[in-house]
Amino acid sequence: MKLASASVIAAVALTAVASTANAQGYPTRPIRLVVPFAPGGNVDITGRNIAPGLAEVLGQQVVVDNRPGAGGMIATDLVAKAPPDGHTLLMASSSVMTNGPALYQKLPYDIVRDFAPVGRVAVVPLAIVVHPSVPAKTTKQLVALAKAQPGKMLMASSGTGTTNHLIAELFMISTGIKMTVVPYKGSGPALVDLMAGHMEVHVDQVSSALPYIKAGKIRPIAVTTAKRAVLLAEVPTLAESGVPGFDASTVTGVLAPAATPRDIVAKLNDALVKVLASPALRERFAGLGAEVQPSTSEELGAFIREDLAKWVKVVKQAGIKVE
Repeated sequence: MKLASASVIAAVALTAVASTANAQGYPTRPIRLVVPFAPGGNVDITGRNIAPGLAEVLGQQVVVDNRPGAGGMIATDLVAKAPPDGHTLLMASSSVMTNGPALYQKLPYDIVRDFAPVGRVAVVPLAIVVHPSVPAKTTKQLVALAKAQPGKMLMASSGTGTTNHLIAELFMISTGIKMTVVPYKGSGPALVDLMAGHMEVHVDQVSSALPYIKAGKIRPIAVTTAKRAVLLAEVPTLAESGVPGFDASTVTGVLAPAATPRDIVAKLNDALVKVLASPALRERFAGLGAEVQPSTSEELGAFIREDLAKWVKVVKQAGIKVE
């Protein structure tokens, strides 16, 4: 018994030493920050804003790797199956953390089981935007226009099952309208076609839509959060516009493969918190309409579980189905 106890104690001690060695030696090579969407969208912008700071704190280059497609599933699956050594991370958003998993019955990964949350980055409001040629300046006018031609108006989405798509579907169900949703491989390409007039409507994060709103290339109709967006203070919320109780936003965060050692996750969280404490970075995010909200690993994990449960109910109640 004494020998067995000694063996257990020795094993625990060796594990602790190895864990500490992992953290002290990490990272040993460049870190890949995988973005599930095309360049130019909110998630891509977020990743490119935090990458330089993470590289400086961690002492290794952080390379942003865009892997768009399948509403973020391709990149998410890639990271879920990557070696759990902290050198491959996911720049995640609500789309891949909670919206997609709530919408799709079968995914090649389990968002709760297969990932280790590192920490939250920011919260971003979304806005319903239209091409300037669309003869609607308010939610009421847009709803009336869509009802007059069911299914004919084209609404771009950043991908099937993304936050943009799910909120767009909820908006249509809440207002009793029907538009044809056209999926793209991210907000960037969707915005390009919206500005070109190939699409008429889009639901997009303020962070990626704001420059084009300011330039007059697209027109905001309403924001999807309970409160008005700071940088679009003149634009009413959907709740103010006759769609009571509507409140949805995008949360961004960093995830690692599930088996990543806890000490490496802790080191990454510490680095992320340090980067997000930078006044210059906070100002940059604020200029994009995003509110920096760092968190612990546990807090991000709790958010994922709670928000996933919320959207599962919404999808079921709204009857949203995706082939």
